Formats: sequence, C-alpha cells, structure tokens
Amino acid sequence: MGFTVEIKKTYDQRSERVKSIDLHPTEPWVLLGMHSGNVCIWNHQSQVTEKTFEIPNSRVRSAKFIVRKEWIVIGADDGFIRVYNYNTNEKIIEFKGHSDFIRSLIVHPSQSYLLSASDDKLIKLWDWENGWECTKTFEGHEHYVMQLALNPRDTNIFASASLDHSIKFWDLGSLVPRSSIDGHTEGVNSVEYFENDGKLYILTGSDDNTAKVWDYESMTCVQTLEGHTNNVTSFQYVKHEASFIITGSEDQTARVWNTKTYNLDHVFTSELGRVWTIGFIKDTSEIILGCDEGILVGLVTSTSN
Repeated sequence: MGFTVEIKKTYDQRSERVKSIDLHPTEPWVLLGMHSGNVCIWNHQSQVTEKTFEIPNSRVRSAKFIVRKEWIVIGADDGFIRVYNYNTNEKIIEFKGHSDFIRSLIVHPSQSYLLSASDDKLIKLWDWENGWECTKTFEGHEHYVMQLALNPRDTNIFASASLDHSIKFWDLGSLVPRSSIDGHTEGVNSVEYFENDGKLYILTGSDDNTAKVWDYESMTCVQTLEGHTNNVTSFQYVKHEASFIITGSEDQTARVWNTKTYNLDHVFTSELGRVWTIGFIKDTSEIILGCDEGILVGLVTSTSN
C-alpha cells in the first residue's frame, strides 16, 4: 500500500523574514531566528510569542536550543555567538566567533560542543565546559560554509555544505576531511542525514534548483529531486504514517517527495514569499515554514492509495 502526502495550511503569522527554526524537545516552543536580528520563542500550542531576544544591528541566520543548559545560542552576521538563558533571559556570554556571517550552528547531543559555520569558509568547534574555547578549526572549503549536520549513528562525524559546490565529511578528532562529494552544478545550501529502511542517507539542496539523495555508505547519488524553479534552501525528512521529504525553495513553494518512489506527491505554495527553513512538530503532524514575511503552519495528512 502506498501513501500520498499533502500539506493543508492551518495558521500563519506575519513577521520579519524567518531564517532559522529549532524545536524544543519537551516544551511546545519553536525558536525563530529572524533576519531583523530578533530571536523569538513561539509557542505552537497557544500561538503566542513568549519571549524575544534582540540582537542589535545584526541579522540572525541560526539559533538553537541547548536544552540541558536551558540556553539558546545565536549566530549572527556580525560574527558573534551569543548565549542566553531562556528562562531568566540572562546573557551568559557573547564572543566574536568568526570574521564574517555565521550561517549554521549545531549542538552536540552529548558533549559540551557547539559547531559553527561561516562565510569566512571556516568551521569551528567550541567547548562551553572549557570556557567556550575554540578547540578546533576545520579548513578546506573554498567558499561560504552554509550548513552543518551531525551523523545520527556516529556523532563524532559531521557534514558541511558549501557554495564551493561540495559536501565534506569530517571527524571531530581530525582537521582533514574524511571524504567529499561534488555533485551539484551550483553552490550547496543545505545538508542533512536521514535513515530510511535501515539505511543511512544524505540529503543536499542547491542553487542548481535540485535536491539530491545520496547513499551514505557508497557516497553515490540515488535520486535527484527536480521540479523547483529556484534555489533549494532547506528540507525536512519526516517519518509519519509514510516517510517523505519536504523541500523548501526561493520559488515560494514547499514540495513533498515520497521516499519509496521519490515521486512528487504535493506542492504547497507559500503566500509569505520565499521558503528559508522548515521544522516538523511530530506530536501534531504539523510542518512550520520560515518565509520572507513570517511563518506558515500546515497539517501534514497521508492518504493510502
């Protein structure tokens, strides 16, 4: 039996451009990083903005929860990393992390590590239990580093996507990339791991208007997802009644792809402009799109066929 997946809009909230979405694992909170420099904690149950942190004179492209410390960490265009306690609003620390825009942050699930990626072409590893010391700098990309992703099976390994057209794979213990893929004809904006039917895959999104699915073991492309008419900015792998991939693009659409057939199931058009980032709320089966003019929330429904 197959499934067809659709997204039906349930809510929208207009705001400045939303570049980053992160979900709290136990609270109904969505962390929204804004182009204006504001970072908001939005409650998806009450649909109320509970807290706002303002970064003066700098845009925000990445913000993440560090739940075990009750912190949020923010990367901004001024190259600074800022950390706040999300309960007390206290600023824990701010420091200059990079010499150019910070594009991506990822929090290690068990170690006291933060990884940051920047337009200065560098990836840096920070240890908050060691006074936020930069313990490693990973060099090798020849253009902006747009996004980072941790391997869910081995969190000592991470991937990086760059506008130099490549995706590189790194070990936290080494400054030399383990391997590299160069499979897009334009810059790569996004990278993520996902597991499907017991296999590990890589998903990449590019300015060549495509997303690609890669077999992680063989590093070969198993499918190119074609149909977007502008840069692919973001995606989300969702394990629901069926498993599927949602891609977001500057063409103002989110597209739903079946991971069994890689067929296009559904096209959802954003009335709030370009789609920059995507989150999925498992409890309510809702997708959140961060767009030019705010957020769109849609219910994901599966029908058997």
